[in-house]
Amino acid sequence: MSTITARRKIHLRIWRIAMTALLSALATVLMMLSFSVPFMPSFIKLDFSELPALLASFSLGPISGVAVCLIKNLINLPLTTTGGVGELANFLMGVTFVLPAGLIYRYRKTRLGALIASGSGALAMALCSLPLNYFVSYPAYTKFLPIDAIVGMYQALLPSMDGLLMCLVTFNMPFTLLKGLLDVLLCFLIYKPLSPLLQGKFIQNRG
Repeated sequence: MSTITARRKIHLRIWRIAMTALLSALATVLMMLSFSVPFMPSFIKLDFSELPALLASFSLGPISGVAVCLIKNLINLPLTTTGGVGELANFLMGVTFVLPAGLIYRYRKTRLGALIASGSGALAMALCSLPLNYFVSYPAYTKFLPIDAIVGMYQALLPSMDGLLMCLVTFNMPFTLLKGLLDVLLCFLIYKPLSPLLQGKFIQNRG
């Protein structure tokens, strides 16, 4: 291996680490900019913090995508209101989104492959949200709010809701899927122009 090639590989590795850090910072900001939506209980927020993780997973590899999910939650941990349980659930759901998306895209780097990869990730995240919310997140929330009060907030939107499981299936799963699909849409809009920068193509193309 020539000295120039070795140096280029080192520079590219440093660039990818820097891009992972930058995307993690962006994900942290987007996580803090969460907002309520009218069709969900007020304590459930919408944010686009998985978008930078999806960009990282596509451009830098699935491990970078997982790293972005981890770092944004670690930074948010001092601000937690759930003793870290909410951050753990957010991290796990983010991983179920960006990890399969990145792995599928690695072996099928086409527009259709990206659509299949990101769509599969969004679906996996939605399915994963059910056990994570039922067994992890909501038991933690009951330390601050009784389960009857939580279910009551869903019943205010749809009176036929009977029990937490029905609430999660009717509201949270579709909401999580919608959130993932919005990230997919945004990713498709901005990925192509950003990918040369994210991947450090100017370093790879140096003579």
